[in-house]
Amino acid sequence: MLRQHCRQRGLASTSIRRYASHGDNTIANLRINQHTPVIYQGFTGKAATSNAKDTIAYATNVVGGVSPGKGGRDHLGLPVFNTVREAKDALDPHATCVFVPAMHAAGAIIEAIEAEIPLVVSVAEHIPVHDMLRVHEVLRTQSRTRLVGPNCPGIIAPEQCRLGIMPYKQYLKGCVGIVSKSGTLSYEAVGATTNAGLGQSIVVGMGGDMLPGTTLVDGLRLFFDHPETEGIIVIGEVGGEAELNAAELVKEYRSRTENPKPIIAMVAGRTAPEGKTMGHAGALLSPRDATAEAKAKALEEAGAVVVPHPGLMGSEMRRLLGR
Repeated sequence: MLRQHCRQRGLASTSIRRYASHGDNTIANLRINQHTPVIYQGFTGKAATSNAKDTIAYATNVVGGVSPGKGGRDHLGLPVFNTVREAKDALDPHATCVFVPAMHAAGAIIEAIEAEIPLVVSVAEHIPVHDMLRVHEVLRTQSRTRLVGPNCPGIIAPEQCRLGIMPYKQYLKGCVGIVSKSGTLSYEAVGATTNAGLGQSIVVGMGGDMLPGTTLVDGLRLFFDHPETEGIIVIGEVGGEAELNAAELVKEYRSRTENPKPIIAMVAGRTAPEGKTMGHAGALLSPRDATAEAKAKALEEAGAVVVPHPGLMGSEMRRLLGR
């Protein structure tokens, strides 16, 4: 049924759509915790400073930052470097938060890739598409760095490590892994699983960009092998094929795993009008795209439990886990 639908829509073949964003061997870089050393790019800027203060207060292991021309100073009691390479050599960070304006963000991301920072998180909106094409070309030439974003809330291991702009106070350390195209709906899923007493292991906001660094498939692969994750939530929406890719992977995972982790799914945008961007660049229902209903059906047929809204995710996951 799914393959027939894809042929009718002119979508890519199954063999092509199995691919993740880039480098399966960098998915493990998403396993952040309280020991993860973090730097900021654009560290002394207003946005980075405000975010870093909250992130440090959250007990994230922020060790310094980069601001060209300001190397050698201290900021927030931490060292500042002129380049990412200098910060890498001195601090050996595992992750960098890129708080650089959109027009310069691609250059900052590429600088971090060239310095072989394992995890790069970019929250900026409106990075030009041509710039992101250049970033992906660089990503495909290497096997050490993974990108989350751009145009995303980031990634968080609750009560351990926050890389991004998510409203962290409602997050609770726990057992549910969440990967979402929608930042807002990821917050709703977090609220539901927190209220259910389950909490979250890691939450990945893949973002609404048309060319994301990390996809739903990457998030699923992270959680399949993540010991702290007992249940998985995947949230999609209109635009693109990420949900169809995820459905195929869920089906494959469930067929080869004796005791698969329960998976809850939701696809937003069932009433979205064709040809109108819904909130961000990636949420655009074109004539070639599968509808929200078709994506939800594909996930359900693959074995995920599909819910109509995120408010049900906590109670349903608690039921599936037998709590």
